[in-house]
Amino acid sequence: MKVIIPTAGLGTRLRPHTYSKPKPLVSVAGKPVLGHILDKLAQLPISELVFITGYLGSQIADYVTTNYKIPARFIEQTELKGQAHAVYLAREVVNGPTIILFVDTIFEADLSGLAEQDIDGAIFCKEVDDPRRFGVAFTEHGLITRLVEKPDTDISKLAMIGLYYIRDIQWLMRAIEVLMLRNIQTRGEFFLTDALQLMIENGARFTAPTVDVWEDCGKPETVLRTNRYLLDHGRDHAGHICGSIVVPPVYIDDTAQVINSIVGPYVSIAAGAVVKDSIIRDSIINRDAQIFSATLQSSLVGDHAIVQGDFRELNVGDSSEIRYGRPAN
Repeated sequence: MKVIIPTAGLGTRLRPHTYSKPKPLVSVAGKPVLGHILDKLAQLPISELVFITGYLGSQIADYVTTNYKIPARFIEQTELKGQAHAVYLAREVVNGPTIILFVDTIFEADLSGLAEQDIDGAIFCKEVDDPRRFGVAFTEHGLITRLVEKPDTDISKLAMIGLYYIRDIQWLMRAIEVLMLRNIQTRGEFFLTDALQLMIENGARFTAPTVDVWEDCGKPETVLRTNRYLLDHGRDHAGHICGSIVVPPVYIDDTAQVINSIVGPYVSIAAGAVVKDSIIRDSIINRDAQIFSATLQSSLVGDHAIVQGDFRELNVGDSSEIRYGRPAN
């Protein structure tokens, strides 16, 4: 079984971090979001990962080939025409049972046994309070009867989480082809939801298995929430600590340094980072960042960034420098 993973989006809601890295490589709990997802896929009988790349796509390829042994292929999406168009670019390299997975969320879902079920596919869902940001599903007698992308009103609370199993991926490719030939767009893009709806109208039987955990990584505040979830569920780790107080759960890389500081709860400090004379809670400090004499909460600090002084909340991109007050010793 192969997996199609679209990664070409610009990630504008996560700027400034996505100016210098693609959204799937934004870190939570000491590892890129993509890494957490690939760890789950590594437990399945996957024959190949097919990445649809675009903006800063070489970083995706470097990360995957360096850290994972699963065979991987990278196809560039030069025009951003929507999800369905991204998936369609893989049409010549996939066949049979296929998983489609969008990597801006962390989920807990049972993917085993899908191929043994007598269905045409499974669209994983979760009930949400406000469905207007998502594609939603309607079900009857255990099967999906209708799909709607980003409804204007609260018509269904069963939101699609961006994880799909399709038994015959070429059926979906033909539906996407029809979508594009007829120019069926939603809000100016070709959405996977509309192609799947065409399949349903032509007799496809999709189930809607629900998940208990679905953590979004598309905005700074949701990245921090996902960081909290992962630290609460097994990513807790404390590395090199010197004269400091650590309030768990935290993730501190073994090569990071925490000196004369109070760190936690819910703090992730990546490789090579230095935190000195500071108080940090509910924050993510990325690779090789330096924090001196600062008080931070609910903050994202990018790779190689320098922060010095008395701050409360920051969203600082890679290689930035913010100083306030006297220089550190």
